Amino acid sequence: MTRSLKNILVTGGAGFIGANFIHYVFNKTDFSGTIVNLDALTYCGNLESLADIEAQYGVSAGGKARYFFEKADICDRAAVDSILKKYNIDTIVHFAAESHVDRSILGPEAFAKTNVMGTFTLLDAAKNYWKAEDGTIPENFLFHHVSTDEVYGSLGETGYFCETTPYDPRSPYSASKASSDHMVMAYFHTFGLPITLSNCSNNYGPYQFPEKLIPLMILNIKGGKNLPVYGDGKNIRDWLFVEDHNSAVWTIMNKGTTGEKYNIGGENEWENIRLLEKLMEIVAGELKMNLDDVKKTIVHVKDRPGHDRRYAIDCTKLKTQLGWKQSVTFEEGLRATVKWYLSSTDWVNHVQSGEYTKWIDKNYSAR
Repeated sequence: MTRSLKNILVTGGAGFIGANFIHYVFNKTDFSGTIVNLDALTYCGNLESLADIEAQYGVSAGGKARYFFEKADICDRAAVDSILKKYNIDTIVHFAAESHVDRSILGPEAFAKTNVMGTFTLLDAAKNYWKAEDGTIPENFLFHHVSTDEVYGSLGETGYFCETTPYDPRSPYSASKASSDHMVMAYFHTFGLPITLSNCSNNYGPYQFPEKLIPLMILNIKGGKNLPVYGDGKNIRDWLFVEDHNSAVWTIMNKGTTGEKYNIGGENEWENIRLLEKLMEIVAGELKMNLDDVKKTIVHVKDRPGHDRRYAIDCTKLKTQLGWKQSVTFEEGLRATVKWYLSSTDWVNHVQSGEYTKWIDKNYSAR
């Protein structure tokens, strides 16, 4: 089937993948409808990442606005109900989540609240708002849930995660995402809520909060700081450029079968230490630094609890059934990402100083 998407609610649209998704839809597709960005603006929510979208499509741009921002918590049922009605939402794409594994080890409660209860709140609000008089929910509505490959646990040296791989989460983060996945599927089977679901490998690209591996290492190399590596550095991840992830999500939202889940992968496995070596090479080349001096800043630190050894995604279903494929090679994506972080000094400085949290007050206070 091919869906007609009109009024899309993007949860977590001020975060890394959500902000890139909004850019992708406005700049790379023929979508002519409205996007509403619902974000609570926790520490990693950054509206500066969408300043250009606001200027071109927001209320302040004049004409008919197609982009709106609503500051709200997805656990706030009254706020969610109000937003669904206010904008006549027919599609929800759910990115909002606590997502940093290290933070989930230090403070798991926030992950249970946002990732489990927040997802439940959205599902139940959508069910009630979209339900017809006879109790059914027409298929012209859609709830797309964005999840992670971490729900599957850890792989050995061989094999891949596929859509039927049993769940085996190892951290509070992955456990909370696994719980939300099951809740989404339960709302499909129990209430007939039209859903699609995707589990994706590690993303990288512009606008990612600097606590994550790739931006952290880029900025530490630039600043001459130590480069911390967990354990022996041989943990393996499958890396996907964020725009390719969002093209996959958009494909699933438009053409995916209701009730189905799709794995999204980069088919691009790298040991953490090898990835760091590649980053050092690119950043040192861009900044004319001595590569041997940069290599001396690597520091191996104690491995974190529950650190899965290897992830790798089999995305055959998405490729064969929906015709999606990756468009950016790792070399291209990594170089573009390095250039973005090295050139986007205002964005980086505002994140590091905390100035980014004041953007909403400066730009929305007059409304």
